[in-house]
Amino acid sequence: MSQTGRPLVLLVNPNSSAATTALMVDVARATLEPAGLEVRGVTAASGPTMIVGAADLERSADGVLEAALRGLRDGEGRVVAIVVAAFGDPGREALAAAVDVPVVGIGQSALLAAAAGGRRFGMATTTPGLVPSLEAMVRRHGVAATFTGVRLTRTGPTTLAEQPDLQDLELERAARASFEEDGARAVIIAGGPLSGAARRIAASGIGTVVEPVPAAMQRVLDLR
Repeated sequence: MSQTGRPLVLLVNPNSSAATTALMVDVARATLEPAGLEVRGVTAASGPTMIVGAADLERSADGVLEAALRGLRDGEGRVVAIVVAAFGDPGREALAAAVDVPVVGIGQSALLAAAAGGRRFGMATTTPGLVPSLEAMVRRHGVAATFTGVRLTRTGPTTLAEQPDLQDLELERAARASFEEDGARAVIIAGGPLSGAARRIAASGIGTVVEPVPAAMQRVLDLR
């Protein structure tokens, strides 16, 4: 049950890393708590600990419904929205059809925020194996006309996950290339586990950086 009695937003992490869940919950609180909402993280019981390719994305969808239903039971009627907190939004549509509260995805929310008003936008991320899925998501949400493309880090995601300083450096370089070479007016740091890096890069002043988790929390507030 919600310890504070406040309305509760469930953040469902489709990958099975509790540490990633805790990171995203911490980021989400900065948006939700001033609005009087509580956030609680729920981690998928199985599946990949990091989503780095299309097969991982597909497999992670299996745990989303189970994790969300578990969180709904524990929330005891206080849940007002569910956020699917992996950038590919695995299982979001199936979950939305199965529950009676709004379900938003961090990828969906970041795309709509970045492309608002017809703004040109790009992405910076660490996962080359997900680029086709990211491009497909852009098309699915109808914002391909202003999409400038995906910029990647030089080093792979598993290595960067163990070296946060290097991860920040390479993601910032990728974001700068998106701004300066591709003409983006906003850049999404695309990945739930990249939430800490996204927060730091957004604070660096390089341009309009869209953070997926805060974007999703703002979408929850806008839907209320």
